[in-house]
Formats: sequence, C-alpha cells, structure tokens
Amino acid sequence: MGDVIEKAVERVICALQENLGEQITMDDMARTAMFSKFHFSRMFLRVTGISPGRFLSALRLQEAKRLLLTTSMTVADISHLVGYNSIGTFSYRFRGSVGVSPTEYRQCRGMVAPLAAPEHDGDAVLRGHVWQSRGGAPGQVVVGLFPGRIAQGQPVSHVVLPGAGPFELTGVPAGSWHVLAHSVDVGHDSPNAGQPYVASFGPVEVSPTGGPIRDIDIWLRPRRIFDPPALLAQLDVAMWAARTRTRAAGRTDQAVLPGA
Repeated sequence: MGDVIEKAVERVICALQENLGEQITMDDMARTAMFSKFHFSRMFLRVTGISPGRFLSALRLQEAKRLLLTTSMTVADISHLVGYNSIGTFSYRFRGSVGVSPTEYRQCRGMVAPLAAPEHDGDAVLRGHVWQSRGGAPGQVVVGLFPGRIAQGQPVSHVVLPGAGPFELTGVPAGSWHVLAHSVDVGHDSPNAGQPYVASFGPVEVSPTGGPIRDIDIWLRPRRIFDPPALLAQLDVAMWAARTRTRAAGRTDQAVLPGA
C-alpha cells in the first residue's frame, strides 16, 4: 500500500509542476491521485510532511525563482505564469519566503548576501551531527532551524558547515522547530556530483526554560520529488558555490539548484 500511495503522490506533484499557472483545487489533486479528498490530504501530508496547498505554493515560488534567473520576462508576467492573480500578493509571498523581492533576486542573480545573525534571544542550544550517505561527498552544509518543513524565511538559528559533521544551533527560543540541512554532492569522481542533498529532523520542542538539547542526528540523502523545495535564497548561494567548485575541478555537469 505504501508504494501505491507514493506513486499517487508523485503523480499529483508531477501534475502540479506541469500546471503551476492553473487554479488547482484540492478536488483536482484528489482526482489525479484517484483517492477521496479526505484520504488524499492525509496521505499527501504523510508522504511529504506538508499539506498539498503549501507544497503547491512552494513549487510556484521555486519556479518563479528559476524564471527570474533564466528569462527576461517581467515580474508581473512571471507572477501570472506561476498562478498568482495579484503581483502584490506574489511579491509579498516571494519576499517572505525567499528573503528578497523578485526584482532584487533577479538583479543579484540569486547571489544574495549571507544570512544575518538571528535577533532572537532564546536560551536553548541544539547540538547534533550531520551524517553523509555512503558514497556521497557533500560540500558546504547549511543547517537551519525553521518553523515548518520548508526552508523559507529567516531561520531562527543557523550554521554553515564545511561538510558533514557536528553542529550547534544557539540562541534558540521556545517553540516547535524543524532542523533542515541542505548541501550538494561535490564528489568529482562520483556520478552523483551536483546532486542536491537534504536532511530533516523534527519537530523539536523547546521549552520556555531553555537548556541544551543534545543528540540530534540527521542524515543527508539525495533530494526526492516528495521533498518540498528550499526557497530561501541563501541556500541557492551554497549550491551555486558548490557548482563553481565542481566546474573548477574539470567537470562540466550542470548542478541542480536546491528544490529544482
């Protein structure tokens, strides 16, 4: 049954990717999955970790990022093409998720400034270890703490690692958080070079009293179609940097942006 459900969810995600400009309803997605609307919503959440609506919104913004960097279309045309009727709504959601406006993202070609230090004054410290898959060679690893399963908006805490290894997230406020890690395989002798890698853990409950939380192990694995796109622009920078290093080593393969 698990394989049937995954195939149904994959079928829906593929349909979403091909019809981002359409007004897609939950009924439409359930029909594509060939399940009742009630069962479809539950199984989609179980497979992807987020609701169908949030997944669709993330796909739309990720496609907008791609179009901003690869076409000369206006922001208004791009917003319409990815399913937004209002350019104001599109720009607001883009900035909130990506971290900069659509125009800024295009002007800097996706190479935005590094993440700023968080302004939170929490007391908790999350420690753990990022492990790499056998045969993988992850480059720079960005580990961030987010309210949900999508890497979007300013993380409440983050750290950039040179590769897989131990990490520490400080100043964590009380709340429920997800640890999300993103990297790319830069193994020059590996057929997977350029492959985006992701890892997640959570939710992690942090009490108002704070205190250290230890032993969070997360494993980098190749990104699957069921993983929501990483929308935060600074994660694109890490991937582009890895691609540059890969090219400098003599490879000509095109790396894939996180979430593409």
